[in-house]
Amino acid sequence: MTRILMVCLGNICRSPLAHGILASKLPTDHFYVDSAGTANYHVGDSPDHRSIAVAKNNGIDISAQRGRQFQVSDFDTFDYIYVMDPSNFENVVKLARNTNDIVKVKLILEMDDSITEKRVPDPYYGDLSDFEYVYELLEGVCTKISQSLIDN
Repeated sequence: MTRILMVCLGNICRSPLAHGILASKLPTDHFYVDSAGTANYHVGDSPDHRSIAVAKNNGIDISAQRGRQFQVSDFDTFDYIYVMDPSNFENVVKLARNTNDIVKVKLILEMDDSITEKRVPDPYYGDLSDFEYVYELLEGVCTKISQSLIDN
């Protein structure tokens, strides 16, 4: 089983959307997708209501997800760790024990060469349109990731 982890700051906006989108594109008998945050602000919380709404409007239910903090053991559990921005990347890599841990960590938007900005913007302080924009970014890159994973 291939295991993929999506990581953002609080695990209530971007990574739950990426988690839900990618999971919807992969067969559950061969792939497991989860999400986490680098901070512990929202451990145990549901995703932001706007993330839930945007996902639902696109046929994906993320309402059962719960926030959790990234742990060093995630390097052992997951094959791929996709982070939403350079700050998340730095925070995750700081916890790495060796180069094997580091090579698992990628900025998610690096997986799409057509996107020049490699930072998924944090929509938390924005409005619903900011969440919709993040959804569209993640939808495109998760399609590329899923195709790559399935083809391997």
